[in-house]
Amino acid sequence: MVGIRYGTVSITGNFRENNEDNYYIDSLNKYFLVADGMGGQSAGEKASQLAIELIPKKLNQLIDFENGNTERVIPSIDEAVSHANAEIMALGEVDPSCRSMGTTIVFVVQAGEKFFIGGVGDSRVYLLRNNTLHQLTTDHSLTQALVDAGTITPEEALTHRYKNVLYRYLGTKDGSAGTQTRQLDPLARDRILLCSDGVTDGISDEKLQEFLGQFDDPQKTAEEIVKTAQEGGSKDNITCIVLFID
Repeated sequence: MVGIRYGTVSITGNFRENNEDNYYIDSLNKYFLVADGMGGQSAGEKASQLAIELIPKKLNQLIDFENGNTERVIPSIDEAVSHANAEIMALGEVDPSCRSMGTTIVFVVQAGEKFFIGGVGDSRVYLLRNNTLHQLTTDHSLTQALVDAGTITPEEALTHRYKNVLYRYLGTKDGSAGTQTRQLDPLARDRILLCSDGVTDGISDEKLQEFLGQFDDPQKTAEEIVKTAQEGGSKDNITCIVLFID
């Protein structure tokens, strides 16, 4: 296993009554998850909680984390996420209070000295390597689809009215359409951020790059990122996990 130090913060924020974000860190650092629930009342909280309960169980069943043979890892991740998606949809069918609930999910899975990174929805994973910030996941939002189609610019996307409208998340049929997982060979001094959109709503990529490179303590980094996002006007729950690769 690659040596990882991490820090994490999750807060309700300035505008919400309850925290619908959830995160999970495996005790052996085999995987890290962030989920951002939606659906109002406690339904979003329930959806994100289900995701971070069900996905780890499946990952543990399906993946040989120690083995260098990683061919099965991405299909196994997709299966774990698809399983959680089916359960969230099923609960929405039987429990009226959970009818429209859903959640995003992003993850970093460590197997055979490699990292596997992906997600569904608009929570994100970033990598800081050699002082350059890379977004490793793609938002499944209408705004991002318009950017990809060339209809609007990335700058226009920052304030676009459909910025928070998702076309894929867990709790819908499309939630089982794969996680777009990519493989990363980690390097010493890499810094990785998993976050809900509460972070990116209140802080620029430039500021994220600055904070990820500035501090030697991942917990301090996570706290500064969340504090700055909150002060920057984020209107959502704010959650992040910061990973420092040693």
